[in-house]
Amino acid sequence: MIQVGILTISDRSAAGEYKDQSGPLMAQLLSTETDWEVSMLAVVPDEQDTIARILKAWCDEDLNLILTSGGTGFAPRDITPEATRQVIEREAPGIAEALRAESLKITKHAMLSRAVAGIRGRTLIVNMPGSPKAVKESLDILLPILPHALDLLSEDPGSESGHRAV
Repeated sequence: MIQVGILTISDRSAAGEYKDQSGPLMAQLLSTETDWEVSMLAVVPDEQDTIARILKAWCDEDLNLILTSGGTGFAPRDITPEATRQVIEREAPGIAEALRAESLKITKHAMLSRAVAGIRGRTLIVNMPGSPKAVKESLDILLPILPHALDLLSEDPGSESGHRAV
């Protein structure tokens, strides 16, 4: 069973000023589109050390996939890519490039994304946008490739059976 963590990065949501919509939407979409289990779900402020600490801890929990939401733009407190780079051992630039390229077909603002993707141990971490609309669009792009990517990380590239999106 694929274990997934969803981490929303938002000062306002972490402070209770704004209800997180992106994290729960990701969890809902994964539950309807896959047979994966969202076993970790959290909201944190835009604090690099906090984000990095949680990403490391979740990788140590043997999650297969961590999706982050928010903090990938140009605003001064948007530091999710920096926190992710602090944690990953290998980048997976093709994932972030594909998300940007496909998103550019929808909005020119996609070129402002600084999102990254990478691997720590056997966990794939992918930065996603913060808006619910962009999260849905990004998951539509990402979900078709994730089963194979996660199989490769599990060192079982021929066995896509328990990892397949439904």
